[in-house]
Amino acid sequence: MGRRRLGFWPRFAVVLVKPVMTIWTRRTWRGMEHLRRDGGVIIVPNHISHADPLVVAHFVYDSGRWPQFLGKASVFRVPVIGWILHRCRQIPVERGSVDAVKSLDALVAALDQGGAVVIYPEGTTTREPQLWPMKGKTGAARLALATGAPVVPVAMWGPERIFDPRTTRLNVRPRIPVTVVAGPPVDLSRWAGATPTRAVLEEMTDTIMLRLRDMLAEIRGGTPPPLRERPPRPAVGREQRPEAAA
Repeated sequence: MGRRRLGFWPRFAVVLVKPVMTIWTRRTWRGMEHLRRDGGVIIVPNHISHADPLVVAHFVYDSGRWPQFLGKASVFRVPVIGWILHRCRQIPVERGSVDAVKSLDALVAALDQGGAVVIYPEGTTTREPQLWPMKGKTGAARLALATGAPVVPVAMWGPERIFDPRTTRLNVRPRIPVTVVAGPPVDLSRWAGATPTRAVLEEMTDTIMLRLRDMLAEIRGGTPPPLRERPPRPAVGREQRPEAAA
């Protein structure tokens, strides 16, 4: 589907957001050829900042695709905001309920219609002190196994200069350098047709995250550490961001 026939609301969002990002960032884009123009694709970025969804959206749009992010289902029930998100083809996702199966069905449908679905495998901004990738959740692997859609890794460095999650500092100066690189689809062929057991999904997810880690090392230099386990969820008062729905 690419960016064809976007409709009014997606184009309106582009008019609002893209000029801001064009001024705010100085971009190095590489690997856009791996985001094929037609057909469903699962895009898996590393997550280093609350600002990087804007950077990823800009990159995916410039590649010729319309990015479809996952969002916490409750946000889609907010008047006006939810309506606009639906019109912009974003995807509500339920967690921890019987409706989670419906969420998977919605993702499968988006891919069947040729969508470019963006899933953060880590589910939250990394807690690794130097912002290297952590171990991921299994949502992207489960979706890949269910659909056979290619999983394209997207590594980025620079959005943490816009907003650093370690200091919560927002930088509004223009032309902040950001680098985004898409790689060839992750080779998950050894699991084709496998039963989606926990062990299978975790092996697939580790393969995805190791690719992202190594791509990030090529961008920023240095020796990456082993994948860090995700920290446990706080028992109370946990605020779930939309990207955690994956």
